[in-house]
Amino acid sequence: MMSTGGLITLCAALLPTADQPPVTTPRDPAREAAERELSKPLYHQDDPGLFQRALDRFWDWVGDLFDHASGATPGGTLGLVAIAALVVLAVAALWWRLGSPRRTATGPATLFDDTLRSAADHRAAADAHAAAGRWTEAVQERMRAIVRSLEERTLLDPRPGRTADEAAAEASVPLPDHAEALRTAARAFDDVTYGGRPADAGMYARLRALDLTLTRTKPLLTGPQA
Repeated sequence: MMSTGGLITLCAALLPTADQPPVTTPRDPAREAAERELSKPLYHQDDPGLFQRALDRFWDWVGDLFDHASGATPGGTLGLVAIAALVVLAVAALWWRLGSPRRTATGPATLFDDTLRSAADHRAAADAHAAAGRWTEAVQERMRAIVRSLEERTLLDPRPGRTADEAAAEASVPLPDHAEALRTAARAFDDVTYGGRPADAGMYARLRALDLTLTRTKPLLTGPQA
């Protein structure tokens, strides 16, 4: 059995001396060993999830963008805040002046404005717009000419605020053979006026033909029979 002194002598012989350099591991194998060790799940139990990492990257990007913007703006961060406030005020002023987009008309509005013109006036305006290729305005004026003509012939009672659809429905009573054509004309007026549909020469030609036909059509007289 080895004595204590012998054991000490053996351990001392195994230890590196000043003349013997310590055993070292090459750099690449050491790095690979460290990477393998750090890749173990034990070291990643508290790492943030994928969503958290993406969120952190996003906020880092926003922070960098804000820093660059504040550095390029006179006055730094305070100047950037002032510019942002001015933009907000400008948008609010436009919103108040123009109104919310939800207030845009989505249904038919009145057929005529406050200016009282004859059917002949509307026909002349329609032909002038058509000659200039302004088909939307030409269709609008021709529909107004149709309705005004029916009012002048007392087939429709003059009524402020009447829509194209209402005029077509009311005119279908004394002019039943042209009810469908009147409804089509009213839809065309609404489409180009409120629906954003572009008018064309064919659409205008149909309304013009309807207008001329109605002027020659004898209405169906209704009322109490004797």
